[in-house]
Amino acid sequence: MKRGKKYVDAAKLIDRNVQYDASEAISLVKKCAVAKFDETIEAHIRLSVDGRHADQQVRGAVVLPHGTGKTVRVLVFAKGDKAAEAQAAGADFVGAEDLIPKIQNEGWLDFDVVVATPDMMGVVGRLGRVLGPKGLMPNPKAGTVTMDVTKAINDIKAGKIEYRLDKTNIIHVPVGKASFTEEQLLDNFNTLMGAIIKARPAAAKGQYLRSVTLASTMGPGVKLNTAKLS
Repeated sequence: MKRGKKYVDAAKLIDRNVQYDASEAISLVKKCAVAKFDETIEAHIRLSVDGRHADQQVRGAVVLPHGTGKTVRVLVFAKGDKAAEAQAAGADFVGAEDLIPKIQNEGWLDFDVVVATPDMMGVVGRLGRVLGPKGLMPNPKAGTVTMDVTKAINDIKAGKIEYRLDKTNIIHVPVGKASFTEEQLLDNFNTLMGAIIKARPAAAKGQYLRSVTLASTMGPGVKLNTAKLS
């Protein structure tokens, strides 16, 4: 794969044979984020678990202290008082059965997170084929199936992110933007890692963190020293 000049120049700053401390890695990733837009800084965490087994699933949510730098659009499935509460709490979209055809037939997906009250999950379940593959299905573990819609919306708007294993047992999550200070990114990263380490399944054997890499949207990856993280 041919890389652009900016990427090649940025990659020269990183020693591929070194596993960096978190603070050094964040400093390098910021230096490598040279695109014309404010790049997202992402963490890619490979775990020594097998997500195909229910007792080795790693999934949850955590509020990053400095947010993600992204404006998150929240859709809430609720009725009556809960719908009014969701609107008052700042949800971008609120609805019930009326939203099913819009999402199913018209392909409307102008939202980033879906929250639902438990009584609406029968309705939301009909959208499983659309929302599931996009990681948008509400889930009690992530706090997105709840009667406390105000707290759910406030947390999401404040920088709550979901983390979950993909098919290759890697978690991909944003930890902020290149415009954040190193201290803000480190704070967010440490909060995220604390949550993932705490979520270690009892069935996980041996070294839990196999590899941790930080990278900006367009920049090269920087490997971290996992021994210093666990």
